Amino acid sequence: MKQYSLFLFYLFCLSCSSPLETPIDSGGVEVTKPNILLVIADDMGKDATPYFSEGTIKPNMPTLQSLMNSGITFDNFWSYPVCTPTRASILTGKYGVNTNVIDVGDPISTAETSLQSYINSNTNNDYATSIIGKWHLSNSATDPITMGIDYFAGIVNGGVGDYFNWNFNENGTASNSRTYTTTKLTDIAIDWVDDQTKPWFLWMAYNAPHTPFHLAPTELHSQGNLPTDEASINANPIPYYMSAIEAMDTELGRFLSNLSSEERANTVIIFIGDNGTPGKVAQNPYSRLTVKGTLYQGGVNVPMIVSGVDVTRAGEREDALIQTTDLFATIANITGVSVSEIHNSKSFYPQLTSATNDGRSFVYTEIVDGYAIRNATYKLMKYDNGDEELYNLVEDPYENSNLIGTTLSAEATNEKANLISEAIAIRN
Repeated sequence: MKQYSLFLFYLFCLSCSSPLETPIDSGGVEVTKPNILLVIADDMGKDATPYFSEGTIKPNMPTLQSLMNSGITFDNFWSYPVCTPTRASILTGKYGVNTNVIDVGDPISTAETSLQSYINSNTNNDYATSIIGKWHLSNSATDPITMGIDYFAGIVNGGVGDYFNWNFNENGTASNSRTYTTTKLTDIAIDWVDDQTKPWFLWMAYNAPHTPFHLAPTELHSQGNLPTDEASINANPIPYYMSAIEAMDTELGRFLSNLSSEERANTVIIFIGDNGTPGKVAQNPYSRLTVKGTLYQGGVNVPMIVSGVDVTRAGEREDALIQTTDLFATIANITGVSVSEIHNSKSFYPQLTSATNDGRSFVYTEIVDGYAIRNATYKLMKYDNGDEELYNLVEDPYENSNLIGTTLSAEATNEKANLISEAIAIRN
């Protein structure tokens, strides 16, 4: 009878355990915490991403498509309209209005607590951390290290002027590289992961497919042997843009194939675009006036795919409202930190395993002279000069009919007021 009671007690303890606790295998050995790979594609919108309805010309991306098939594709993920504030929002879990990083080139304060530092402060310093690729949060190559990131290698400020001849920096030491940027960054990432003896969090910030438009090495893409003179590229930049995307996908596949089967099976992969597509390569239903740098959907509604060890919803689509700040709490959850909301970040970790409705009621983003905020149905854009735009995204997903200036329904009037109220609370 005593043994039976102990068995019931054991079952009760198991039923009450938190899903964020480190699991224990049948042999009583602690399972290694998951590795995390955050991949950021620079200037890649939904119109340049497979399996999204926007755009008609799509790159060949077998690696990304495999992640989509084994994971979740998020349809309503919001970024900032340009890269620097997107990266700051992930790093801190805060809106730009709270970090003063709202525009390209705005520096992050090293007094901010980075996601990497937060994770290791709330675990037993469990994770090796790195940012490889584009920093673009200050002009100092040592700032990532100052902010608690173990290793930085890549591009400090902005992008590159030439993918085949560029300034490379490794933990503050500068040099010149003649290796194709995407390949070089992947080489470094492979070497860094191979050196790790504990779970790792790799922030892989590819510069591709950001300008300058170019023809990637032939073996990395399917666009063919195109002319490489500037006039040809300017006349039709899309295949060159696609070659950079395909090269990135090829190199990401090389990185993943380098992992052992055990390591690969214990890795969560998050792939995002940092903002919308550049105007010169924008595709219908977007235009050069509604993509990167703007508050329109083509500028802020970007791809996100999550796949790997913590994801059980294979091949599913998710329409929950999620924003870049939410990666802070979610990635912390993946590492075992029990936090559902912090700063301006709300974890979507539960959605990796179930289609829960316990998500955001709105998402928010901003530019220097205005902001955008949306709920499930309506989106409001409000500018410092007093201009406003209101759209019913259910009926008008590509923002063709501004409701401002028309007779608003009672519902639209009420929803607009609610959105303004939420925005005021954020911005004050």
